[in-house]
Amino acid sequence: MSSNPEPLWKVQDVARFLSMSTSWVYKEAEAGRLPCVRIGAALRFRPEEIRAFLERQRAPRGSLIPLHR
Repeated sequence: MSSNPEPLWKVQDVARFLSMSTSWVYKEAEAGRLPCVRIGAALRFRPEEIRAFLERQRAPRGSLIPLHR
């Protein structure tokens, strides 16, 4: 861990970074699928954990992701 970590992100920052709605961010964080830190009633996010989350969501090269099931 670096001695000067990036500031924590707010819900709006994560939503913008992932191109998702803030309600999606709240839902995924509350369900434990999106890593977060709770500070009182507020949710905060470590940028490096959100980047790692995004990398884990990427489909393997050459595979297709169905848009509708």
